[in-house]
Amino acid sequence: MSDPRLAPAGVRLVATDLDGTLLRSDGTLSPRTVTALADARAAGLDVVFVTGRPLRWAAQLFDHVGGHGLAIAANGALLWDVDADRARLVRAIERDAALQVGRSVRAAVPGTMLAVETVDGFGLEPDYLPGHPLTEGARRGAFEELVDAPVLKLLVRREGAVADDYAADVVAATDGLATVTWSSTGSLLELSAPGVTKASTLELLCADLGVDRSEVVAFGDMPNDLAMLRWAGTSYAMANAHVAALEAADRVALTNDEDGVATVIEQLLAGDVAVG
Repeated sequence: MSDPRLAPAGVRLVATDLDGTLLRSDGTLSPRTVTALADARAAGLDVVFVTGRPLRWAAQLFDHVGGHGLAIAANGALLWDVDADRARLVRAIERDAALQVGRSVRAAVPGTMLAVETVDGFGLEPDYLPGHPLTEGARRGAFEELVDAPVLKLLVRREGAVADDYAADVVAATDGLATVTWSSTGSLLELSAPGVTKASTLELLCADLGVDRSEVVAFGDMPNDLAMLRWAGTSYAMANAHVAALEAADRVALTNDEDGVATVIEQLLAGDVAVG
């Protein structure tokens, strides 16, 4: 059982991205990081994974959130109750809006291919090239057929492009009907409902837990972490982070391959660094 009396002064919650931040480049959690997360929970800190990953990719790591058993997935579109194995909050793009956004993006940015994440799974157009092996149950079909339910994330790819280079065109095409971000160095853009970010859902969760933003320490590495890094009372970008994340964060941690998050947690628990 955690002991709040052991928590470092001014800290109640650790919010961390996964890929490029908590996980090493090979996608694993190091033994040192596993221990640091367990020590944080034992000291009374809530540990929340805040990831762009869909539920099916995040669930394999849920054992390490501990405590209240909550995780934020799909860039804030889903707050998942790990213990109850159900959604506690869904912040999706409604079907008609998703259809309008997809059509507008395709018209404004030629060569884009679309895919959708829903609570029930993943669907992609025939020519969409996924960045990872498809999981069982993934559907291929026309965009209009795939959008048969509220969409957690609308995924946009333009092969041969880099997300930084065409993101502004996609933002303009959405006309305020979606939040546009990205979490890779490739061409993938990730669209959520208006106002839905890692930060806005983390803020809702913290309000439920009675945690002030000043008591939150956050870690991230990519543009989809920017809002969270700016919102948290103390934020760290990884040394391997996108330049925008480095500019948004208060501090810089060691790289993900150097156990940067674990190092900071260890320092917090030892009282070697202050927050705020």
